[in-house]
Amino acid sequence: MNTSSLLVFSLMLYVSIWVCIGATPVSAAPSASPSTNSSDTCPIDFGYVTKVQWPSSDCKDFQKNHNNSQCCQTLLSLFGIGLSKYLKNTSLFQLPNLPTSVSCLSDFQSNLNSLSLPSSLALGCFDPFQFVTTPDICAGIQSTHDWLDKLGSSTQVDSSCRPDLTDLSACGACVAAGLRVQADLIGIDGNSSHSTDCFYFAILYAAGIVNQLGPESKGSVTCIFGLKATDDSKGKSKSALVFGLTGGLVAILVMSLLVGLYFWYERKKRRDIGKTSRWGGSGEMESRSRMRPNTGSIWYKFHELEMATDNFSEKNFIGRGGFGLVYKGTLYDGSVVAVKKIIESDFQGNAEFCNEVEIISNLKHRNLVPLRGCCITGDDKDKSEDIEMGDEDRYLVYDYMPNGNLDDHLFPSSTSKSGIIKQPLTWPQRKSIILDVAKGLVYLHYGVKPAIFHRDIKATNILLDEHMRARVADFGLAKQSREGQSHLTTRVAGTHGYLAPEYALYGQLTEKSDVYSFGVVVLEIMCGRKALDMSATGSPRAFLITDWAWSLVKAGKLDQALDASLLGDGDSDSLNPKGIMERFILVGILCAHVMVALRPTISDALKMLEGDIEVPTIPDRPMSLAHPSAYKDANNFSMSPALSGLQLLSGDMLR
Repeated sequence: MNTSSLLVFSLMLYVSIWVCIGATPVSAAPSASPSTNSSDTCPIDFGYVTKVQWPSSDCKDFQKNHNNSQCCQTLLSLFGIGLSKYLKNTSLFQLPNLPTSVSCLSDFQSNLNSLSLPSSLALGCFDPFQFVTTPDICAGIQSTHDWLDKLGSSTQVDSSCRPDLTDLSACGACVAAGLRVQADLIGIDGNSSHSTDCFYFAILYAAGIVNQLGPESKGSVTCIFGLKATDDSKGKSKSALVFGLTGGLVAILVMSLLVGLYFWYERKKRRDIGKTSRWGGSGEMESRSRMRPNTGSIWYKFHELEMATDNFSEKNFIGRGGFGLVYKGTLYDGSVVAVKKIIESDFQGNAEFCNEVEIISNLKHRNLVPLRGCCITGDDKDKSEDIEMGDEDRYLVYDYMPNGNLDDHLFPSSTSKSGIIKQPLTWPQRKSIILDVAKGLVYLHYGVKPAIFHRDIKATNILLDEHMRARVADFGLAKQSREGQSHLTTRVAGTHGYLAPEYALYGQLTEKSDVYSFGVVVLEIMCGRKALDMSATGSPRAFLITDWAWSLVKAGKLDQALDASLLGDGDSDSLNPKGIMERFILVGILCAHVMVALRPTISDALKMLEGDIEVPTIPDRPMSLAHPSAYKDANNFSMSPALSGLQLLSGDMLR
């Protein structure tokens, strides 16, 4: 094999490692681990982070960059070293459960902190679910026993990845072997979409089981995991692989620098023009933005937001969200954002507002709407601006979600702004949205400590990105809980129809309050009806969707609850499997049960939705919340007396 071929193979490995480790599917809930370790203590020693040579400079400016893919890719390879050590010690390719994964990410971050790197790297780059054992990827492999059962003990990886891989020819042979084993695994799995996962397992197996020098050796670090060496020891020749990778990185950095300088120049020019045209001056403006102290968010100047939204013009008005008005805007760098002007809130002062911003800024998950930054006009000291800004107006700046909110798609007006009639959401879209919301809530409840209760889960607070993936939004109402305690509040925040009864009536806030609201959203998505129908107040047709769906289940008419568009969409049961759709409705009803103790946790609800655990029999309610006529005709349904006060003892409700 010539040098050119080896370089190609090596570069393929270098790129594939980053992609495949990060692409571990999180669509499936983690299954029970074959391991006996049920503790949430991390079983991996990440001390190697401070010992092996890796390009930590990739992550020095993590908080200052909106595009941190280079850093995250490097950290994924670095974390993979720990996973290969774990594989060597336990025979397991991934971690046994979500708490263990969260604990490992915390330990990993602690070691990064010792290198004076930003404290938000692990949260910013990783989803804890992606490292949790699941049988649904790469031929069902979870342990080395599974690997040997599928491939045997004499694969090409076993023969080619054993020696010292600092030798260029040995590295090339190992890379080629990994690619061939990947192809064998894809053939066994039968699903080409699992290709990156299969290569990921080949990497961990090669470093943790096969290589005689171990995953922390220089050959494994630079060849198998593709991490660029940082030493310049004299007397040691540089291989073509290192030169190739270094040259490629230098070229990328130079191009990034040039692009960055271009955008900086354009921003400066536009800022000077804006200053002259908007405020009638040509003097130098203050620094455009800065990092907010103690947060990972950007501290924007008010005039930036005003220019981005064209002076908060009506044409850029998106709608009213929690606490305020939302506008679409375009920043200097061309990125599109949603700017929320806070009108009313619980915040007693700027310190409390900044604390809330700090909490939101540290939440990093693919199913949450990212917060870019904030602004308090009272901190804007530029008195030369001829603007009536008011006293300390507050703004939050989020990534813009181009497909709007879920409510717009479930209950669209007759035509959109473009005059095009919106089509009903398909079953795959609805399923994906429900699972995305569940994963976002799992992260809020279990992925951060202390847990965060959203308090206002509803269709309008679920936004859809360009790929129609759901992201939970509006954390202005979010409250952190003390671990192990419920939250008692004198002010109930939320939306009628979505509020858990114990929260609405008695002010008791727990994780199960969010579960109730999630259940209502699931029913809206699956039934195509609003949570609370007040269209005919006083008539038998006004109702709560939770009561209506529950009455159909008790009457044995569950299929009548499904949205008619789902039943008519597709030509076969394989496209719209009725059994699975009915399971989603049952999970929604169970989550929205009137008694707290009978609701599942959001983690168990996710497992039920994905079929990992069975949905239990829907338990009866302490009393019927619906009018008796509900059992006679589901189309003539009375509103639940819950709206005017439940006839329940508080102890029954809160148990």
